Amino acid sequence: MTKATAKFLFDEDFATGAKPTITVVEAERRRADAESQAYRKGFAAGEIKAQGEATQRVAGALAVIADGLDRLNRALAGIEARLETEAVDVAVAVASKLAPELIAREPFAEISALATDCFRQIVTTPHIVVRVSADIHEMTKEKLEEIAASRGFEGRLLILADAELAAGDCRIEWSEGGINRDREATLNTINEAVARYVAARVVE
Repeated sequence: MTKATAKFLFDEDFATGAKPTITVVEAERRRADAESQAYRKGFAAGEIKAQGEATQRVAGALAVIADGLDRLNRALAGIEARLETEAVDVAVAVASKLAPELIAREPFAEISALATDCFRQIVTTPHIVVRVSADIHEMTKEKLEEIAASRGFEGRLLILADAELAAGDCRIEWSEGGINRDREATLNTINEAVARYVAARVVE
């Protein structure tokens, strides 16, 4: 009787549909890697979000600061313009107050300065007429004659009293022209100029 041939059995199971298996240690390692990767991704995303929020907060703060500085600059500009116009007003008021007092103390000072300059420029003019206030006519006549002589003026010098002129004012006339020293007219011109200046600063 012939013996049945024994079948060779492999260690591997080649049956279809078999599922691969891993060890517990490998599974734990894979789970730890997945958790670590998820943590890193979450941390990076949170860091990016935090940086974006911080940037927005900084930008907002800078915008507030810029707006505050702009409003401060406008306020300071207004204050500066107001102080400047007030200073001009005060200066004009002080000058208007001091001028009459200084002229009353030294009525001949301005006339002397004006006449000295004129005599130097028109030394060859044959005839000069100087009109001054009647209140200082006598004093002015003597001093103007001295000034004319010191500047080399050899023409005829006529000094007249003019009731319409205030103390310290004078009118110098010669054949080719003339010049006035009129304090009131000068102050009016200054006041008009100041008024225009102040109006322009207020508009700005």
